[in-house]
Amino acid sequence: MTKSKLTKEQQAEFISLLKERFEKNRHRHEGMNWELIQQKLESNPDKLWSLYRMEQTGGEPDVIGFDEAAGEYLFCDCSKESPKGRRSLCYDREALESRKKHKPENSAMDITKEMGIELLTEEQYRKLQELEPFDTKTSSWIFTPEEIRRQGGALFCDYRYGRVFVYHNGAESYYSSRGFRGLLRV
Repeated sequence: MTKSKLTKEQQAEFISLLKERFEKNRHRHEGMNWELIQQKLESNPDKLWSLYRMEQTGGEPDVIGFDEAAGEYLFCDCSKESPKGRRSLCYDREALESRKKHKPENSAMDITKEMGIELLTEEQYRKLQELEPFDTKTSSWIFTPEEIRRQGGALFCDYRYGRVFVYHNGAESYYSSRGFRGLLRV
């Protein structure tokens, strides 16, 4: 995984953007203190870089929770639709290599690894949707259990008609309206 660091100026600008988003969307993280989150970000430049990559690819990351046991803030892509810079991807490297024609540029799992983030699980995706509706016109790959992946499938979700739908597809499939959402623990 190639990591870069933000310059002091980029770091200050980006943290300011994250703070502004945090303040505008209090319903995603009621009762949380921005100063504590900012301290965590400033002391974890690799995590800040991962958040920056989420932002660069259209994810609009924001705090959606706190893991008490681990002492970590949970950041997730909160763009209304699946991040634009992470669409038209098959599920993983195996699926990408299995395509003979019309291969996409990359896979969701490879990009999550490169960015240092996690693909949302079904449970995490459903919890995100409790905050507000996401993926009302797009869909997002989610982490697929090994027993499904072994059989060539992969899972994705979207939000329609006031509820979350979980679907399956061949892992090698890709669509211009399907991307993925990531989670980062800081």
